[in-house]
Amino acid sequence: MDGHRKPSVSGSVKMNEKQNWGVSASDVVYHFGTSGISVAAATAITHPLDVLKVRLQMQLVGQRGPLTGMGQLFFQVVKNEGPRSLYLGLTPALMRSVVYGGLRLGLYEPSKHACELAFKSTNILVKIASGAFSGAIATALTNPVEVLKVRLQMNPNLKRGAIGEIHKIASEEGVMALWRGVGPAMARAAALTASQLATYDESKRALMRWTPLEEGFFLHLSSSTIAGTLSTLVTAPMDMIKTRLMLQQESERVGTYKNGFHCAYQVMLTEGPRGLYKGGLAIFARLGPQTTITFILCEKLRELAGLKAL
Repeated sequence: MDGHRKPSVSGSVKMNEKQNWGVSASDVVYHFGTSGISVAAATAITHPLDVLKVRLQMQLVGQRGPLTGMGQLFFQVVKNEGPRSLYLGLTPALMRSVVYGGLRLGLYEPSKHACELAFKSTNILVKIASGAFSGAIATALTNPVEVLKVRLQMNPNLKRGAIGEIHKIASEEGVMALWRGVGPAMARAAALTASQLATYDESKRALMRWTPLEEGFFLHLSSSTIAGTLSTLVTAPMDMIKTRLMLQQESERVGTYKNGFHCAYQVMLTEGPRGLYKGGLAIFARLGPQTTITFILCEKLRELAGLKAL
């Protein structure tokens, strides 16, 4: 009978589209909240490695020479400045992580769905473009907090605190100084998010297709490890350039960098190609575990919130 007739295929597709897009306010909060919380938790755990990474990237600015290793630097910092110095800049780092992480991961799925409706496809290029867009937007909005974080990490003797440092930057260098390095930062975040999320997305599908792994902890662990390794290789030079631009005061001995390309050129010229990978080991040691923790925790929080897996 007509009253009990099954819906047509086209009707089912339309219903699914409505279900995908007809979300409640609580779903939006859970979607962005789970992303922000997972990134903030991963940031808190790996923050000491971020401090070491920044210190390593600022070694021998404009010079060639033997570089201090991550292990040696760790003991130097703890001995000379105390263990608390490994958590310099943690407050702005956590503030940024909640907003930046929420937007970076949270905008990926909506961007991917929008591309799916526009191009009728969710291939790897669409996933890369969606990740790049969400990463760039998130960074553009949170760059001032990143500038504050790296300034605090490089200056253990600051007494004025985060608010005082922001006021000092704005009054002495101008408000636009808070967006110093935003170009390379957006490029790095676009590359990071695209490589992380697209690789994680594709790795999950490939592992589910070609191995016995199913949705769960071991699938998330394997996929996030692959994503963390690739994203480190892609973003290490951009991360170093971003740090140098944000710490212009530390780099004045070789002149002011005009932009990201000029910074890369100057580093290559005065420090050699290896200079672009200063702090590379610390980046990998931080970004690998951070990626793994972020995705595993985010997947669990989404499950508890009743959201579908990434």
